Amino acid sequence: MNEKRVRITAIRTVIHSDLIAIYENPIEHTCSIREGDSWISQNGERPEGLCKEAWKTMQEYVKALAEGKGNFFDGWMVNPYSAMLSCNDGFRPVSFYIETID
Repeated sequence: MNEKRVRITAIRTVIHSDLIAIYENPIEHTCSIREGDSWISQNGERPEGLCKEAWKTMQEYVKALAEGKGNFFDGWMVNPYSAMLSCNDGFRPVSFYIETID
């Protein structure tokens, strides 16, 4: 089967400063993903440099798109071969747009 490439783009980053102040222990390194950052997944694999935790959220969708599947949740997206997903960081969530590019 000829698998498709999937582009993963960070569309929006959010910082919940109020939640951080109340619930988070001080940490040295936080998420380094910025809006506009982009990666290409080959054969449904995690691209080098993409956060492993963010990958856990999107991997089944990226793999499905790479296999030519789409139309998640019965027409949820304008482009049926795409999805909008967010990582699981409750303090600094990043929204990712994933799309088949060939």
